[in-house]
Amino acid sequence: MSLSQLVAEHLPLLRRYARALTGNQASGDAYVAAMLEALLQDPSLLDEDKGARAGLFRLFTKIWNSVSLNGTADSAPVQATSEVRLSNLTPLARQAFLLLSLEGFSEDEVAHILNKNVGEIRELADTAGRELAAEIATDVLIIEDETFIAMDLESLVKNLGHNVIGVARTHTDAIALAKSKRPGLILADIQLADGSSGLDAVNELLKTFEVPVVFITAYPERFLTGERPEPAFLISKPFQPAMVSAVASQALFFQRNSRSRQARAS
Repeated sequence: MSLSQLVAEHLPLLRRYARALTGNQASGDAYVAAMLEALLQDPSLLDEDKGARAGLFRLFTKIWNSVSLNGTADSAPVQATSEVRLSNLTPLARQAFLLLSLEGFSEDEVAHILNKNVGEIRELADTAGRELAAEIATDVLIIEDETFIAMDLESLVKNLGHNVIGVARTHTDAIALAKSKRPGLILADIQLADGSSGLDAVNELLKTFEVPVVFITAYPERFLTGERPEPAFLISKPFQPAMVSAVASQALFFQRNSRSRQARAS
């Protein structure tokens, strides 16, 4: 398989991971673009010792830890720096946890990606677990038309210490519930029972108030094309509890930090 074919095969989920680390589409895509530029200049940078996918994530991690991006949604030029970013660096424990839970890598593969040993990866995962447990509980709105999936999500978020304010099966129900109860987090399917879109419902809600959103879909690659505004936090069906826990925590983490910066600025 050619280099371009390898990259094309794994690129959508690498972009998902990058967005989960950075908290938004533009920044995540900019880091992926920086990795691709480096790879085009020197294909030997791709270490396939643990497979092409792990090699791409390993190279991405090197870029993530060695460059700073300064850009906007329209442009994100790369600026080299001698220091690892301090202001927006996701802790290593969260990187390990996302690689294990969101991307489904083995401990051995994550150790390769992060240049650690398996024992260190286990310690990092334990640290991330403690961080997750310390996250501030919030009110959660679930937008999901499949009854059993909605029940699983409801049980999961309650076990994480959150409060479920309601389950919406349609665009109309989602708008009504969110406007009346103002959730602190939304978990949303993209295709709903009446043919409406959870993505459209969330975009409508975000015009009136700010809330972190995690989208859940069986077809994540359809929403990682780079052709339109896309979800920053995306989970694949079928999902594991740790996957939802990790991504929801990241969404709340960035929201909380954003509010803290706004409070200090004012």
